[in-house]
Amino acid sequence: MDPRDEVRDFLSSRRARLSPTEVGLPPSTGRRRVPGLRRDEVAVLAGVSSEYYARLERGNLAGASDAVLDALASALRLDEAETLHLRHLAHSANQPARKRREPVRAATVPVSVQRVLDSMTATPAYVTDSRRDIVATNALARELHAPVHDFARETGTAPNTARFAFLDPAARRYYVDWDEVSRAVVAALHGAAGRNPYDRALSDLVGELSTRSERFRELWATRDVRVHRAGLKRMRHPDVGVLALDYDVMELAQEPGLGLVAYSAAPGSPAADALALLTSLAATRDADAVAEAVGAAGGAAVGAAGAPDGAGADRAAGA
Repeated sequence: MDPRDEVRDFLSSRRARLSPTEVGLPPSTGRRRVPGLRRDEVAVLAGVSSEYYARLERGNLAGASDAVLDALASALRLDEAETLHLRHLAHSANQPARKRREPVRAATVPVSVQRVLDSMTATPAYVTDSRRDIVATNALARELHAPVHDFARETGTAPNTARFAFLDPAARRYYVDWDEVSRAVVAALHGAAGRNPYDRALSDLVGELSTRSERFRELWATRDVRVHRAGLKRMRHPDVGVLALDYDVMELAQEPGLGLVAYSAAPGSPAADALALLTSLAATRDADAVAEAVGAAGGAAVGAAGAPDGAGADRAAGA
């Protein structure tokens, strides 16, 4: 992804959504050639020259001061997530060429975090990275996200909520509010692209989804970004029905870019009853999996124990 293109498209899209009266300018007379504000109007609101703003909107944020970025955010009525995105784009523009070529290191989940996940037996919890890959999970979250993991196994890919949402037809049934979920996923990927525009794996994912999903292309073109910290998500599980669960996202300080997502339900609510049923189901399947693994290991051990005798008899016969 070219950061200059992202800057250009982001600033022009934010400008296009505003009218002069919304920002306190006198209403224009006659027909306007562009939707929303003109570049010179944004320049006036931001307190910069028209030439300088035109340079910024062409994608050249290199050298833009914090004061200029704040003025742009104010002029374009950017919210918290959009302002942060603008700052990330400016940071990327100021990176040296050597830094831009460095591969983005794959995040690793500390063993202690996995222990925390496994201890949360009544709470679906997992860790996701900026590309929406599920990089660690507990048994209950695996059960809750069964369709996501099934799609990953079928396609031979890592469990990824963005790929599932746009490429698996089952996602429209699984996510009760699929339209809102799809918008949120794209907004999160846009934010990630602003933070790491040279992340090759992220670029490949965006390219794959853009090629294979018209809906993704439409949403990507809006240039919307959001900060996801908490909310409500409704999922239709194949065995227990609809679960309306609150979710909270906690960033892992020791691994920037990773977030721990935990779902919960208010005590005594229908969602809590459904979650309890799912917990029982997950525990049963986990126990069955352990028993199967132990049985397989026992069978392998028996075979290994018999191997030397058989091998010896073969050698004796050959002698």
